[in-house]
Amino acid sequence: MKEIRAFIQPNKLNQVTMALMEIPGFPGMSVMDCDGFGRERTQHTQDYRPFMPKKRIEIFAPEHLVETVFETIMRVAYSGQHGDGKVYIVDALEGGRISSGQRHFDLG
Repeated sequence: MKEIRAFIQPNKLNQVTMALMEIPGFPGMSVMDCDGFGRERTQHTQDYRPFMPKKRIEIFAPEHLVETVFETIMRVAYSGQHGDGKVYIVDALEGGRISSGQRHFDLG
């Protein structure tokens, strides 16, 4: 299993969500508000703050869905503007279900 972690423009969240929900077997996702900056920065000189608002998406997906989820986010979140965001794929080695107390190893 892998975690797909994406930082996208807030105005792209609905489009990305709808596209992901069309993937058969899509496991669900968590969304958080966050601020950050990378190479792009605002050019405001008065009251300068480099942080830009983003939406952080976290998805834990089985191996067979990872590429489809990744490509969907990359395609739908693209606007052609600087600051569209980033997408990462991270190994998820262990997890657990709080309600049952069941621990999972090798989630793949």
